Amino acid sequence: MASFKIEGGHLLNGTIIPQGAKNEALQVICATLLTSAPVTISNIPDIRDVNNLIQLLKDIGVKVESQCEVRGARCEDRTYVFQADKLNLDYLESDEFVRKCAALRGSVMLIGPLMARMGKAIITKPGGDKIGRRRLDTHFLGFEKLGAQFRHIKQRDVYEIDAQQLQGTYMLLDEASVTGTANIIMAAVMAKGTTTIYNAACEPYIQQLCHMLNRMGAHISGIGSNLLTIVGVDSLHGTDHRLLPDMIEVGSFIGMAAMCGNGVRIKDVSIKDLGIIPDAFRRLGVEVQTEGDDLYIPRQEHYIVDSFIDGTIMTLADAPWPGLTPDLLSVLIVVATQARGSVLFHQKMFESRLFFVDRLIDMGAQIILCDPHRAVVVGHDRTRQLRGSRMSSPDIRAGIALLIAAMSANGVSTISNIEQIDRGYENIEARLNALGAKIERTE
Repeated sequence: MASFKIEGGHLLNGTIIPQGAKNEALQVICATLLTSAPVTISNIPDIRDVNNLIQLLKDIGVKVESQCEVRGARCEDRTYVFQADKLNLDYLESDEFVRKCAALRGSVMLIGPLMARMGKAIITKPGGDKIGRRRLDTHFLGFEKLGAQFRHIKQRDVYEIDAQQLQGTYMLLDEASVTGTANIIMAAVMAKGTTTIYNAACEPYIQQLCHMLNRMGAHISGIGSNLLTIVGVDSLHGTDHRLLPDMIEVGSFIGMAAMCGNGVRIKDVSIKDLGIIPDAFRRLGVEVQTEGDDLYIPRQEHYIVDSFIDGTIMTLADAPWPGLTPDLLSVLIVVATQARGSVLFHQKMFESRLFFVDRLIDMGAQIILCDPHRAVVVGHDRTRQLRGSRMSSPDIRAGIALLIAAMSANGVSTISNIEQIDRGYENIEARLNALGAKIERTE
């Protein structure tokens, strides 16, 4: 198990470029199974979850060719060509395939493409963050609407899915699930007839998936809204696709710059696809300047939390897009610990994601955990510095939030289980050390 040793109190200065979007990568890489033709995807992040998914596709029989451009000692713009022309059907039904899927959350999005292309799939409960219950009902209900039939194999604790004749239909999703919407879209693009998905997720990454599929020959309309119409086609062809910058990494860098920055530029962020993320930090008093397609966060000795027009305490809550992504609440909570003012955070979507605040309280933060979904942060206004501590990363986003807290703290901190951070952030210690941080990885 690897750990980070962080010497706090060093100011960050310079320019950092966000990696390609993790969540988009998981979707569009799975979509390459929909065609036997080559599909080229660029700006793929070099992170654990994505690399594990690519290896899983190789195991299935997908030809994967790397075309990354190497500059210095690392690959700057990772490009891969995927060709799923000869899939290993026996492996898709093997215990090894089931075991690997169980360890990787993104594997759930293989189901839609496999049903559309092969007429069948197998699924077990996928792994991922321990942030509360992440149900798959939306996926299953959508597939059933399209005509898929499920059979539970108790001995292996898996579901076999028969989808020989998917039929387009109308469906109203029970929740605007991002992975559920992506999975249903990929299953529906080659179903017979027209599929209408209402209450669909409409995140930029879903939009990217839809645009990519349309370039491959799909007929998807309503992109960017919560009402998608998909006219099924007989087959899809290859295309080229480039991932957006990762909006969660952009938000994480804004938080780092607010807490311990001395002038940080986040370059090429695709501002139009960030939604209200910059404004969420501005509500905490953080100055976020827009310069072209870059964000610049200057050094602020103090940042003051806004209040609502009626004078009531500021509340930040997660919501489906275009609301605030739940993946950034952990970072916003850390930033609020040094603001002037108080904030109520309401994490609606996952019941275990706020438990990491116990580590911040141990570091000296003033936080009241009201229940599994709500926490009140009373900011220190930089009059009291967080203190170094030993802690463990419970999930990707809490891990990066604890890293930000440690970088701003007085003294040395140690974060174990950083494999969780590696799942979502590429070469993070080297990139931050280049800005002036003092982070050492130890095995």
